[in-house]
Amino acid sequence: MNNPYIQKEIAKIVTANNYPENMALASAWIIANFKGINIKVYDAKETSSLCDYNIIASAENEIQAKAMVDEIVVSLKEHNLELLSLEGMGNAEWILLDLGDIIIHIFQELTRDVFDLDSLWHDQSQLPIPQEYYFSQAEEIKKSEPSTRDYF
Repeated sequence: MNNPYIQKEIAKIVTANNYPENMALASAWIIANFKGINIKVYDAKETSSLCDYNIIASAENEIQAKAMVDEIVVSLKEHNLELLSLEGMGNAEWILLDLGDIIIHIFQELTRDVFDLDSLWHDQSQLPIPQEYYFSQAEEIKKSEPSTRDYF
């Protein structure tokens, strides 16, 4: 872990925004770059005394979910945000990270549908997640494919 590229990108996000929004966006960036899907960052400041932001995302498998969680914990610890509680790492169907002002839920898709937290918070506003946060394999492939355009 402690990937220099990830740390550089997280540092940009942390310094560009105010706490705790910066940590919520940094977490969303990590999830998106680990190819998480259906990422939502709900603003709960006005409606909850538990946290300021709820993040919900889906992973396609147990290994991917655990990798996201591991990177979030390591990267945010570098910026002095401590993990208060971690639940669900056993089978990784629903992993919950409590970071105090931010609570992160990483589901496998079928489990997300069963518990349907999205409907619980549907009336809360969401932080927009910039498109550049998402890992784009299609763009990477385009850049690396040799082109025969203008070859002759």
